[in-house]
Amino acid sequence: MWIKRDDLTGLAFGGNKTRKLEFLCAAALDEGADLLITAGAVQSNHCRQTAAAAAKLGLNCILVLVGEPPAKRSANLLLDGLLGGEIRWASPENRDAELQRVADELRSQGRKPFLIPYGGSSALGAAAYSYAMDELLKQEFVPDWIVFASSSGGTQAGIFAGARLHGFKGNILGISVDEGSEILRPRIADLAGETLVLLGKKEIVSENDMQVNDHYLGAGYAAMGNSERESIELFASFEGILLDPVYSGRAAAGLIDLIRNNYFETTAKILFWHTGGTPALFADSYQKHLTS
Repeated sequence: MWIKRDDLTGLAFGGNKTRKLEFLCAAALDEGADLLITAGAVQSNHCRQTAAAAAKLGLNCILVLVGEPPAKRSANLLLDGLLGGEIRWASPENRDAELQRVADELRSQGRKPFLIPYGGSSALGAAAYSYAMDELLKQEFVPDWIVFASSSGGTQAGIFAGARLHGFKGNILGISVDEGSEILRPRIADLAGETLVLLGKKEIVSENDMQVNDHYLGAGYAAMGNSERESIELFASFEGILLDPVYSGRAAAGLIDLIRNNYFETTAKILFWHTGGTPALFADSYQKHLTS
């Protein structure tokens, strides 16, 4: 098994969103934006990296986070503040409405906000992972399987688009961390099709082309269980590599279980694409699972 280390992409602890933000922020600068706005969960890796990108580019940043303000800021939420992100809070039901309200408010003040979609998962953001596939194949390693965490769908859509563009014939398997495959597969297919069009190759993409495993959702999104704890401990104790409780930890737990149940051929070359998220290890809500 091999590991592609997108936890080392370099922007405030790194992660897969850094690749997407390279493209999205270029569009923001091209439009003359002076402020980035995006949304995510309280411990959002995407929001942390967006705040870091804004700081690096000299832009302001507003983050619309879903939930209630905790008594103490820790992990990604702590970093959001250090990076200069201004926090607004919203319920799950009014997240998108609050995002638009903030953007309209800023425009009325003469500002030029650039809205980055949830998870950076637009065709432009996903295109970054098409280029990441080109990067992987130029490293002269062609796996039989690529396995990773899948959530908002942009990473998987981009990897799929890159596979189509660069002739990769292996399997691309997303381990869902929060939604059923009946929701995730059509979303990824649509986004992959849009990404291919953006990159100049119009192809029919079907949800049947998407491999999504939703058997490892546990108690729900961001709810850490024994399987995530085991994967974190195994990667740390055998490889010195840190996983996070929400994304890479859950995807690795799924991968470990699939290997144990002989899902892959014994000769298969498996690439685990580490999507980052390690600051979440330090969130107060996970300490009881990791220190008991």
